[in-house]
Amino acid sequence: MVIDTLDNLEKYVSLNSLFAEVVKFINENDLTKLETGKHPIQGDELFVNIAVAHGKTEEEATIEAHRQMIDIQIPMNTEETYGYSPVKDLPEVEYNEAKDCTLYPGVKAQTLVTCKPGQFAIFFPQDGHQPCIGKGDIHKAIFKVKA
Repeated sequence: MVIDTLDNLEKYVSLNSLFAEVVKFINENDLTKLETGKHPIQGDELFVNIAVAHGKTEEEATIEAHRQMIDIQIPMNTEETYGYSPVKDLPEVEYNEAKDCTLYPGVKAQTLVTCKPGQFAIFFPQDGHQPCIGKGDIHKAIFKVKA
């Protein structure tokens, strides 16, 4: 997991060959003006979902993990808190291959971190993450990057 400001995102391009395309897309597009929904960048290997999620309490939010994709999550209008637990510390549960998602309902995260607009969180396949902890509607960009 990585937490930083968008000004520093370019420093992480060495972590994945597609991260440079994420930086380029952000530099060429105003994320706050993109319509809600999926925006392809490089087919199924790189796209961004623009979403409005209703904030949840820590107890309501569910930890999730992905095996095939890396998430770069960017809150745009308000802060968003994420729970974090290493996947190796989470219980064995069923993986949904079609959705590339494992859900861990009722599991409490080990750590909570908060991102404000202008910041981002990167979650790798080894990172269980619990998004959408916050108040009100959270307008956010979720880049999905092939791991």
